[in-house]
Amino acid sequence: MSKIVLYHGSDKIVSKPQYGYGKPFNDYGQGFYCTKHIDLAKEWAVEAERDGFVNVYEIDDKGLKILNLNDEKYSILHWITLLIEHRTFSINSPLARDGIGFLQRNYHIDIDEYDAIIGYRADDSYFSFARAFLANTISIEQLEEAMYLGELGQQFFIKSEKAFSKLKFIEAKQVDCAEYYPKKSARDSKARESYNTIADAMDKKGTYLIDLVRKEQ
Repeated sequence: MSKIVLYHGSDKIVSKPQYGYGKPFNDYGQGFYCTKHIDLAKEWAVEAERDGFVNVYEIDDKGLKILNLNDEKYSILHWITLLIEHRTFSINSPLARDGIGFLQRNYHIDIDEYDAIIGYRADDSYFSFARAFLANTISIEQLEEAMYLGELGQQFFIKSEKAFSKLKFIEAKQVDCAEYYPKKSARDSKARESYNTIADAMDKKGTYLIDLVRKEQ
């Protein structure tokens, strides 16, 4: 038996997360997004002039089938492919469409069988990295560098009805926006600065999505 403490940042107290609710077009689809890191949850809870709450839960992962995208058998391309399949965004070129097709053929993961997913969280600044990779303006190596430099947060995604049934609410703590919004803003700024620095330099020795597509043909 393994019990894990999880945190969810929100503008309200969520004492009983409900299965079947939530935005369908999120990183891994519809479900409940948490983190093992309380400071990240506190940042996600607030806005510039609004306090929030960090909701604390405990989950017993015994008997749960968990997809861990940090496992060595998965790469950043698996993560990108999941984002493509669940987020909504415009596709502006035939080259990007070909790239998406390649990723779905080679890096698709069937998540229907899983109860929970552990992986990166893609807020707006990080999703720009994915778009740039699809547009062939940054390489795989640059994509990975941008992710790590930006200190992307890890999230624990509660997906199945079984996983929801094992989630136990412990407490909720108020989060002061005056303390945590500057930290949230600084994290986002660091991500954007990392992206700009990396994107401004062409990776002449790197592997771009178009290179992978050509190798398959």
